[in-house]
Amino acid sequence: MDAHDSVTELIGNTPLLRLRTSGEGREAAVYGKLEYLSVGGSVKDRIGLRMIEQAEREGLLKPGGTVVEASSGNTGVGLALVAATKGYRIVTVLSDRTSSEKVAALRAFGAEVVLKPAGVPRHHPEHPLGTAARIAGEIPGGWLAGQYDNPANPEAHYLTTGPEIWRQTGGRITHLVSCIGTGGTISGTGRYLKEVSGGAVRVIGADPASSVYSGGDGRPYFVEAAGHWRHPETVEDLWPQSYHQDVVDRVVPVADRDSLLTIRRLAREQGLLVGGSSGTAVAAARQVAAEAGPEAVVVVILPDSGRQYLTKYFDDGWLLRLGFLDGDAAGVRVDDAVAAAAREQPLPYLNGRTTVADALAALRERCAGGAPAVLPAGPCPVGPRRRPTAPELAGSVALDELTAAVESGRAAPGDPVGDHLAAPLPRFGSGEPAEAALAELTGRGLDTAVVLHDGHAIALIGPADLRGCLAAERPQ
Repeated sequence: MDAHDSVTELIGNTPLLRLRTSGEGREAAVYGKLEYLSVGGSVKDRIGLRMIEQAEREGLLKPGGTVVEASSGNTGVGLALVAATKGYRIVTVLSDRTSSEKVAALRAFGAEVVLKPAGVPRHHPEHPLGTAARIAGEIPGGWLAGQYDNPANPEAHYLTTGPEIWRQTGGRITHLVSCIGTGGTISGTGRYLKEVSGGAVRVIGADPASSVYSGGDGRPYFVEAAGHWRHPETVEDLWPQSYHQDVVDRVVPVADRDSLLTIRRLAREQGLLVGGSSGTAVAAARQVAAEAGPEAVVVVILPDSGRQYLTKYFDDGWLLRLGFLDGDAAGVRVDDAVAAAAREQPLPYLNGRTTVADALAALRERCAGGAPAVLPAGPCPVGPRRRPTAPELAGSVALDELTAAVESGRAAPGDPVGDHLAAPLPRFGSGEPAEAALAELTGRGLDTAVVLHDGHAIALIGPADLRGCLAAERPQ
């Protein structure tokens, strides 16, 4: 009988699939390693099993114990399915930006889920990593998996993923492309392939463009389970010990738009429903393939399934609101209401460290110029040369409300204005219909909204801007 005794026997051994490219024979062959076909749905099944078994061997996890981990979701699921077979309790700490599908999957496996804010520096007590460490220390028999610094993470890929790829390609692989998150996948797989090939295989990391791995400034991005985000108030930026930089030959930055539109094309053109980090990796792999030439063999790791992101990356409304879709080219879009001059200027923005007195001065100056006396705001500065991303727009500050707070004694002139933020301004994607945006603003009695393009705030608009744009498009 061809059968298995445990679900853990179904981890790994995922297939390779040749991806269609548009190189007309001038590009290298690109093969996707379909990790989402592992039993738990992602590449993280491998490290879930390895980390737990290693902890058992070292006496760190004992019968009746509790597995605790901070995760973007996939490692949590990998640990949860292994814990279920071994009778362990599991607690996973996730950021509040984790997709709802991942949260639901973890709960289905019996995991206890703790949600913590994503936009806090690593030293903050509410950060998911610190929270997980605290919970593990408080629970008798608790064990912190610690995927970011656990040697069993890259070791799992050195022992399984690397050998599988070498065997499946008959030793013909010339380039490995993988996203970098904890760094375990690319480090372990890459090290094995370099060793077995005598150093011939080149290892290329794929990374969100703003991630610090590829030289970005660390601002938030929209692809889950990839890259390294750095809060502006981070005291010490610690990179995962699971990431071995010496293994990686090059890191390719990929814009969020390219990542997200790539996975939508993979689903509709090649029948592959994969997650956002797969889009990042495939976009980078296609660049590598174009450079490597037709004799090369590129293997790209596709870490997880798109089923975990149906309410995000595959939801037109979600993408449209963030400005990742261009909308109806025949109609009048929100983007058409953004004045050309506004596109060239930094978005007016108050950071939370600004004093109330300085914020009032900025708002009065804005009001004197005829603009609505309200500004978007966030907890930290974003720098003078770039536009804040949607996650950085934590709130807003209005002149009348802040003045009333000072006069009533609820706010002092020297207070950080971040302590007195109102709700965030409404947001519209650049490709949304202008008429619908106008109806929403007037229906809610609001006079200012933020326009987003590719997830970045590019301008402020009001009903007058939208009416003017719509009037100009109507026949006279």
